[in-house]
Amino acid sequence: MADTTAAVPGPRAHGTREAVLFGGVYGSVLACSMVAALTQHGHTSRADRRYDALWLLVTALASALAHGYAHFIADRGPHGRWDAARSLREEWPLVVAVVPTVLLLAGAGWGWWPANGVEYAAFVLNIALLFVLGVVTARSAARGWAVAAAIGMGDALLGVVVVVANALIK
Repeated sequence: MADTTAAVPGPRAHGTREAVLFGGVYGSVLACSMVAALTQHGHTSRADRRYDALWLLVTALASALAHGYAHFIADRGPHGRWDAARSLREEWPLVVAVVPTVLLLAGAGWGWWPANGVEYAAFVLNIALLFVLGVVTARSAARGWAVAAAIGMGDALLGVVVVVANALIK
C-alpha cells in the first residue's frame, strides 16, 4: 500500500542572486519608464517632483505586491500559512532598485538641486544601475570581465530604449 501522507513541496523559493537581478532590473526599468511618463507633460516644479517621487514609490510597491502575489498563485500546490507573505517579501529588490530615483526626485522637490531637468540625471542613474547589475551578476556567475561588461551593456541598453522611446513619443 502506497504512503499518501508524503509531504508536498511548497512554493519554489527564488535564489537571492536571481531575486536581486530580476528585481533590480525590473525596478530600474520601472523607474526609467515612470520618470519618462511623469515628466512627459513638462511639469517640473518642486511640488511636481515630490509628487513624482511619491508616485514612483507607490508604483514600485504595487508592482512588488502584484508580482509577489502572481508568483504565489502561479504555484498551484498547497500553501502554508505564511507562503503568501514569503512570496511578497521576496520582491524587496524591486522596491530597493527604485529608491535612488525616489530620493533623486524627492531631493529636487525639497530644493536640494534644481527640479527642472532632474529626469536626465534619473535616466543616467538607472542606466548605470542596470549596467552595474549586469556586471555584478555576470561576475558572480564566474563570467570573465569582457563578457560581464557585455552583459552589463545589454542590461543598460534596456534603460536606453526607455529613454529613446520617451524622446520619440514626446
